[in-house]
Amino acid sequence: MNKQLLTKIFTCRAAAISLAGLAVLTTSAAAAGWPTDKPIRVVVPYSAGGSGDVAFRTIQPYLEKALGTTFYVDNKSGASGNIGATEVARAPADGYTLLLGATNNYVMNQFLFRMSFDPLKDLAPITMVVNSPLVVMVNPALPVKTFAEFTAYAKQNPDKVNFGSPGPGTAPHLGGVLFSSRTGAPLTHVPYRGASPAVQGVVAGDIQAMFVTADSTSGYVLNGRLRALAIMGPTRLAPLPDTPSVTELGMPDLKVGNWWGLSAPAKTDPTIIKKLAAAIQGALRQPAVIEQLAKLGTTTVGNSPTDFAAQLAREATVWRTAIEAAKIKLE
Repeated sequence: MNKQLLTKIFTCRAAAISLAGLAVLTTSAAAAGWPTDKPIRVVVPYSAGGSGDVAFRTIQPYLEKALGTTFYVDNKSGASGNIGATEVARAPADGYTLLLGATNNYVMNQFLFRMSFDPLKDLAPITMVVNSPLVVMVNPALPVKTFAEFTAYAKQNPDKVNFGSPGPGTAPHLGGVLFSSRTGAPLTHVPYRGASPAVQGVVAGDIQAMFVTADSTSGYVLNGRLRALAIMGPTRLAPLPDTPSVTELGMPDLKVGNWWGLSAPAKTDPTIIKKLAAAIQGALRQPAVIEQLAKLGTTTVGNSPTDFAAQLAREATVWRTAIEAAKIKLE
């Protein structure tokens, strides 16, 4: 190889290295200056009014003050949340498009649907924002008053207990699937077109049970139209102080939460991820935020990006096993 050719090769390599270094510097500089006065879009892949939607709007003023920019919520519902989540996974990784997704968007849907992205690879976890544990609710006409009695009754009457959900593949549906898997008590799933119709179904006695969050049902418990048997979380909830948790009942592996977490497109600069996580954690520590959300049966979380990522991996394994065992597959 002659000297002139070697010189050209080294020159090309040096240019490539310089360009790569320049790209890194440009990206780092952009991250250091993030956010600008450009508004940050938060995609919620469901209609407005859900617990995650309410939680984000509660902390939004604190985030805007901390980061010096504006946020706006974009409700993009459809396909069990897959439409909105897919849009974020494909968005530019610049910190200006985020996903506020629920449990199924991160750790359930990938095992239920044919999806065009992998939530564990194509989204960068920021933090879990809030957790709303499901509650085992039954119609008072059902001859049970405790979680143990409900389990025994379902075992003894395998064709008499129907449970409702907002639709196949949702957390309330899979909460019932996990209940049957862990207790051996068979239940029949009845899907509804949304949470509200399903709640009305159990209130009316059209179905016997539901695994649902407290924010939409605690009022019915107080007026005697529903009976709460167990909180599917580690502790009791403020709206239902007399209802024991599954941990108290010796069933810690039956914890199911319809939690909400924030993420960004994969390859978003870690500096931006850290800034967002810190701002959200600060907002979630505000006493007014904690109190307001607790009244709805929602607990604030605010874990680190690393911890959130680890939790997603753990829960994905749990739900994959449960879904495959129940042979659930949706299109």
